[in-house]
Amino acid sequence: MKLGTAIAEIMKREGIEILTGYPVNHLIEYAANADIRPVMVRQERIGVHMADAISRVTSGERIGAFCMQHGPGAENAMGGVAQCYGESVPVLVLPMGYARRLANIDPNFNSSQAMKAFSKSSEPINIAAEVCNIFRRAFTKLKNGRGGPVIVEIPADMWNEEVPEPLNYTPVLRTRYGADPVHIREAAALLVNAKRPVIYAGQGVHYAKAWPQLKRLAERLAIPVTSSLGGKSSFPETHPLSLGSGGLAVPRAVPKFLGEADVIFGIGCSFTETSFGIAMPKGKTIIHSTLDPNHINKDVEAKIGLVGDAGLVLDALLAEIGKTVTSDRDAGAVAAEIAASHKEWLAKWMPKLTHNAAPLNPYRVLWDLQHTVDIHNTIITHDAGSPRDQLSPFWKSVEPLSYIGWGKTTQLGYGLGLAMGAKLAKPDKLCINVWGDAAIGFTGMDFETAVRERIPIMSILLNNFSMAIELKVMPISTEKYRSTDISGDYAAMARAFGGYGERVTKPEDIIPAIKRGIQKTKEGVPVLLEFITSKETEVSRPGT
Repeated sequence: MKLGTAIAEIMKREGIEILTGYPVNHLIEYAANADIRPVMVRQERIGVHMADAISRVTSGERIGAFCMQHGPGAENAMGGVAQCYGESVPVLVLPMGYARRLANIDPNFNSSQAMKAFSKSSEPINIAAEVCNIFRRAFTKLKNGRGGPVIVEIPADMWNEEVPEPLNYTPVLRTRYGADPVHIREAAALLVNAKRPVIYAGQGVHYAKAWPQLKRLAERLAIPVTSSLGGKSSFPETHPLSLGSGGLAVPRAVPKFLGEADVIFGIGCSFTETSFGIAMPKGKTIIHSTLDPNHINKDVEAKIGLVGDAGLVLDALLAEIGKTVTSDRDAGAVAAEIAASHKEWLAKWMPKLTHNAAPLNPYRVLWDLQHTVDIHNTIITHDAGSPRDQLSPFWKSVEPLSYIGWGKTTQLGYGLGLAMGAKLAKPDKLCINVWGDAAIGFTGMDFETAVRERIPIMSILLNNFSMAIELKVMPISTEKYRSTDISGDYAAMARAFGGYGERVTKPEDIIPAIKRGIQKTKEGVPVLLEFITSKETEVSRPGT
């Protein structure tokens, strides 16, 4: 069989049902012939973002896949691939490559070389007979260990090559590994005897589907729980022991309890130091459970390292703790302390969350959104900058994988592709992206992709006609040249593309517009609701 037929067959055997991409890449045709749905985007980065979300919202059980043209197509995709690497998301990336005789001649762009620095593995197909071995290696990397993008480059002169039949390919295994039992015993003793422990949950809990075990551990020892943005929704944020999640912006309870903690247990996290994550306080006893041993002591000093799958680690800890703690500890006192912190914090922010004048306050828009949608049946994501910081502290996720959080790198326009990918993977969910007028300038044309490909997402646009975050750092350029001013009628753009677009300017119209938008998505129509907001710059930082 032809190489493209073989690759499509391997992908199908591995459970890939959707291939996002942009031509020319001949794999698109081979995939379509094999009943793998091709979804064409308007720019490559969005296609990678869609594949990214497919992997995320299925806990990596369905691998997102993306293909693109050699040269400029591969170059354009690099930001999306780097985002997957930074966020540890397993995505199969299938660039065309220059013909083998040209692949290593400067200045031709060689994807398997150029992307090696930010991929889990990177390999070209140079011999057709090796295609099964190459994809066996690729999918083994994708389905095991810490996630990350995997590159398989297909040179342009390979498509007519023949692959021996029958195709010798069986879907690769998934394996899990757990922590050293000695370290489990030590960690269990530390947690049992801790006076003020806190659990910090990362996205490894999502990939392990270890949500029940996390909840059981918190309740057994009455431990407050916070999470990274990637780990948000791994623990129900309406639970009495939830501190909320944190990025650059955090609920007040998060820094308070971390600052007063004697033991911090990081589960399924990297503890990577970033401006868009929770800063761990110094001088704490830290138990670090991670899938990747390279993350131990990378950014924080760990007292105990538990290397392994978050589910296996939690199972082992629960079994060990159960030997001495046979019933749930009384969480009344700590729950009351958490509730008091939340109440005091929300009282400070309630004037913004319920602001009742025009222009709209973005906090009011997101507050009304949260209290209008069916939160149990919604997947939401944010964009970079203000939307992230205005949404993440206040949005209470109650179901696993209902919030696609991210924060190590911050590409503007990321959220649109994530929402579309989530909708493709979970068509029964209301999938929402929240972005600003800066972000839509980067990827807004791909709202047309949602219309053309029949992906009925709801896009919430906060438009203040400004790069508001930059106002404080660009005062001279703003005053002299209006360098932070941006503009557009984005609801009209959505309508021009064939979607539903509505501009909202009055507080009393927020909820009715959201309800109309939800109904339109149920009718199969992508929705863009444009809310005209103030230049709000205050965020809930530690100490505020």
